[in-house]
Amino acid sequence: MIKRFLEEAAEWCRGRNWLLRAPFLLWFAYTLIKTLKDPSACNPLWSLNLVFHEAGHLLFSYCGRFLGMLGGTLLEGLMPIFGAYYFYRKRDFFSIALCFGWLSTALFSIARYAADARATALPLVSMSWDSDVTHDWNYLLHQWGLLQHDQAVAFLFRSLAVGAMLICLSFGFWLVFRMIMKRD
Repeated sequence: MIKRFLEEAAEWCRGRNWLLRAPFLLWFAYTLIKTLKDPSACNPLWSLNLVFHEAGHLLFSYCGRFLGMLGGTLLEGLMPIFGAYYFYRKRDFFSIALCFGWLSTALFSIARYAADARATALPLVSMSWDSDVTHDWNYLLHQWGLLQHDQAVAFLFRSLAVGAMLICLSFGFWLVFRMIMKRD
């Protein structure tokens, strides 16, 4: 299955313009380095991720408090995966690679939020008029009995974020290389 996927991707590269695509990969590489140096660093996708995070709370709020709290993280992480699936169905292989970069930025945001579970120092955003806003990850980790492990949970999300970004960059640069080699 993977072999067939890569064969299709390599064929898709024929006649594609690599010059239009390479800057996206360079930006994602820069974003990875910047975020690894400073986990609180923001990027332009932060706002998009926040919109999906807040929409997830709203969407899952009808499923009870626990799923309502988890829903923000769920939708924030699932949207790039849905995007990758959409582009897989459209056979747009470079966009699949970019969706992994987007997923990485979402996972880095989630890691930052989870790392703050005990400290609750980050300013919170909410679509609610209620002034008593609950910190998602403080609530979730408390419910799971893992609040004292907030840094380990954050490390797990950061590790997944690095993995997703490495998939984005390696697959993306492989596609760019193929585009260069398969110019018509």
